[in-house]
Amino acid sequence: MQIILDKNVACTLRDGTILYSDIYRPGEEGNFPVLLTRLPYGKDLPFYSHRYLDTNRLVQNGYVVIIQDVRGRFESEGEFVPFIHEAKDGYDAVEWAAALPYSSGKVGMFGLSYYGFTQLAAAAERPPHLEAIFPSQSLNDPRRGNMYHNGAYGLGTSETWALESIVPDMLKRKYGAGTKKYQEMMNKAANFINHINEWYHYKPISEWPPLRELGVGDYFFEQLHLELNDSSWDKASVFNRYKEMDVPAYHVAGWYDSLLQSTLENYVEMDQLGSQQQKLIIGPWAHGDFKSVIGERNFGIHASEDWIDLNNDLTGLHIDWFNHWLKAEQSKNIDEPPVKLFVMGTNRWRSEQEWPLARTQYTPFYLHSHGQANSRSGDGTLSFAKPGDEAVDSYIHNPDQPVPTVGGGTLYDGVQTTGPHDQKVIENRDDVLVYTSEKLDKPLEVTGPINVKLWAATDAPDTDFTAKLVDVFPDGTAINLTDGIVRSCYRNGYTPEPELNGEIVEYEMDLWATSNVFLPDHQIRIEIASSNFPRFDVNPNTGKTMLNSAETKPAKQTIYHNEEYPSHVVLPVIPNEA
Repeated sequence: MQIILDKNVACTLRDGTILYSDIYRPGEEGNFPVLLTRLPYGKDLPFYSHRYLDTNRLVQNGYVVIIQDVRGRFESEGEFVPFIHEAKDGYDAVEWAAALPYSSGKVGMFGLSYYGFTQLAAAAERPPHLEAIFPSQSLNDPRRGNMYHNGAYGLGTSETWALESIVPDMLKRKYGAGTKKYQEMMNKAANFINHINEWYHYKPISEWPPLRELGVGDYFFEQLHLELNDSSWDKASVFNRYKEMDVPAYHVAGWYDSLLQSTLENYVEMDQLGSQQQKLIIGPWAHGDFKSVIGERNFGIHASEDWIDLNNDLTGLHIDWFNHWLKAEQSKNIDEPPVKLFVMGTNRWRSEQEWPLARTQYTPFYLHSHGQANSRSGDGTLSFAKPGDEAVDSYIHNPDQPVPTVGGGTLYDGVQTTGPHDQKVIENRDDVLVYTSEKLDKPLEVTGPINVKLWAATDAPDTDFTAKLVDVFPDGTAINLTDGIVRSCYRNGYTPEPELNGEIVEYEMDLWATSNVFLPDHQIRIEIASSNFPRFDVNPNTGKTMLNSAETKPAKQTIYHNEEYPSHVVLPVIPNEA
């Protein structure tokens, strides 16, 4: 089939702002359903706009594919403020697409990450011609695991996204493409990007030189000064609009994705509050990375987007989904169970009827030690038995020597920064407490949300605690599964609590979710620490943050695990059905 490309097609919004789109359409007469994506990364760059899909196949299957620059980005007019305009602009774009002369009047949306959010935001406005969406690895609120995670600032993601993804076009718009000043500033930006791992350490972040010296990124600094309970965040959120998003949606998630939790929330809330069909697929993937090799693990070719369960691929799932909703064609996947997940360890796909799984046995595993759980060489253990009269564990959290990030659900610049990695380098530190179970004599499946309940004290007015779930292999390799963090002052929500005064405080840490079979001779491990840098900003232990201060001081952290304060992890154990 011949494919026609129409470049820079204008879409005029209700306020007169013009957005520009590239339109790929079948080279034959007729009216076709439209698949629209709206993104801030440049419609002319296939890596961003097509990335994980073969859009040529979409056109060859009878769709018009529209890739649109959002307001204030690349060819489109207006000012870019992340998230703020995407709902109303998305509504207008959908209705414009439906009225194109070669459109059938039925519109679907696709895209991942920010352009997963643009689908949800548009759906919340209920455009009449939006029939179905396919949001992949999508956020729902910048405070819920994107810019912030339980009060801790997502430093690596925020700074990388601003400098690498957003700044270059801002420089072009400010200084003019091809001008001497533009080239000068682009060279300066490139130097900052090449040394970004050094710039992660700069504090206070409110004076971050890579953006201050380039003279762009006002939104970055404005958001830094917003309190988490400021109502302005609601304009950038769809978290409280699920009832309005009553549209069929196929959600794509990854166990090592930086937006895993929000994607799961999107599925669960839209499924419970709406009347339209929802589907969910969760692979062992990282953000925008759907290969079979993630981090230091190879999950098998059947785990990749091209060979999903040796049955379909990600583009094929899109075609099946949209064929049903936009063409009223029979889909081979539409009647399958709504949830398809990849179980790591056994490395198998499995279909389920719901998320979380109804048959889950939420099982507490308790922390134990004789007071020396520091590092993997310590005496920390993990078991079903409740603790008795046990000594506390303690360590010094030095903000100037933070525990480094090694893999996980990350999204920042660097070599092999994401996914499953051996945690030995972390577990050799004295400021990391390590609690490990006995070797298992039979497989144990853990599939679902992971939560840690921790009783702790600190001599700082405010501090952080982190936790990580680890699968320890027979040879001692310690592979991270999922992790979390909590900032003391935000332990109960977006409104900060009073400064601490040495009291014992109960913390609940949401480690998001995973699906993993701990095989025989493997061990289950929990790590407790107070930093995970540069994934999160380091708490300086002064009552201030890296956002507004450069001063730091060490803090003594004390972890309790006894009859009164039984610190533990709750694992979602799935009964063996064999």
